[in-house]
Amino acid sequence: MYFDRLLLEELEDKLLAPYGVRSRDTKGRAYLDNEPDYRTSFQRDRDRILHTTAFRRLEYKTQVFINYEGDYFRTRLTHTLEVAQIGRTIARALGGNEDLVETICLAHDLGHSPFGHSGEVALNRLMKDHGGFDHNKQSLRIVTELEQRYPEFPGLNLTWEVREGIVKHESEYDISDASDYNPDLRGNLETQIANVADELAYTTHDLDDGLRSGMITPHMLEGIALWEILKETFNWRGPVLSDMERHRMIRQLVGLEVTDLIQSTDTRIKESGAQSATEIQRLDYNVIGFSDDMRRRNRELKDFLYANLYRHYRVVRMAVKAEKIISDLFEAYHEEPQVLPGHVQVHIPSRGLERTICDHIAGMTDRFAVEEHQRLFDPFLKP
Repeated sequence: MYFDRLLLEELEDKLLAPYGVRSRDTKGRAYLDNEPDYRTSFQRDRDRILHTTAFRRLEYKTQVFINYEGDYFRTRLTHTLEVAQIGRTIARALGGNEDLVETICLAHDLGHSPFGHSGEVALNRLMKDHGGFDHNKQSLRIVTELEQRYPEFPGLNLTWEVREGIVKHESEYDISDASDYNPDLRGNLETQIANVADELAYTTHDLDDGLRSGMITPHMLEGIALWEILKETFNWRGPVLSDMERHRMIRQLVGLEVTDLIQSTDTRIKESGAQSATEIQRLDYNVIGFSDDMRRRNRELKDFLYANLYRHYRVVRMAVKAEKIISDLFEAYHEEPQVLPGHVQVHIPSRGLERTICDHIAGMTDRFAVEEHQRLFDPFLKP
């Protein structure tokens, strides 16, 4: 049996809750583009994102630990894949559009600079008089302009719903600016799922990486409510936490978070009475969220991670290095644009010097940025 796009859309309509976004109801693309015979519009968007250069570069961009610190720590790429997996699980349980959630999740960090949030802070400072830098906006620029893969149009020509989801990506550390995408409406259910899946993933998995690195020890976690629940669940008394024990504790933590999120959200949706995607967006609160108890426990864990992992001297030292590398590169390019590669220089007339430099640096991997810094400032290396 041949499952063409029309049949897939019919099946999607039957499976989704009333408030789930249907691919057949998309507001469309910015440029005329024939839809495929055997994929929905959101499935095509997902595939286009997966094949971008920006997506591949995430493999060598920092999550918390820079790439050369170890092969087992998360990178932006593995974090993105984990966000997508968690997002799909939540969407499936709540009747949201799994393909749309996955697509937004896969795209949410495309615009991240090298060296994680440290790199973003540095670029934003350097660009403060030229429009600033925000990785959400940069993700949108990548899919609408910077990725040149089709002769018929710039960018990837993604659907409105995916672009809106990228623009309305929000977390505790990211505030969206959706001035061109119905700013009076909050993100739809699928966008809200992607946002919470991101926070859930980085909190639980940063804890995992912190424990693996030794920067966090089980002893330091004593008294943290979620950690005490995990200890009691597995009757763990320590003091040594084996790899296997750590794996199952983190897995259990993700499970606890996802279960609480799904159950709390289901209650919230029922109480709202929303019966369409638009009604979800018109609510004056996000329907996706944890229970009050879990929210307090997450706050406690996040505060712990901030104080003991993100502000650990090893992480702070790397942040200082990142600031130095990115500042040096920006200033060198700005002082003498001729040191920029030829394929980058051609964009200066249309984008301006500063934005061209910013785009070039933001697209770098950690490794490339370090090597480029050496090429520019080490007199014994060939340029």
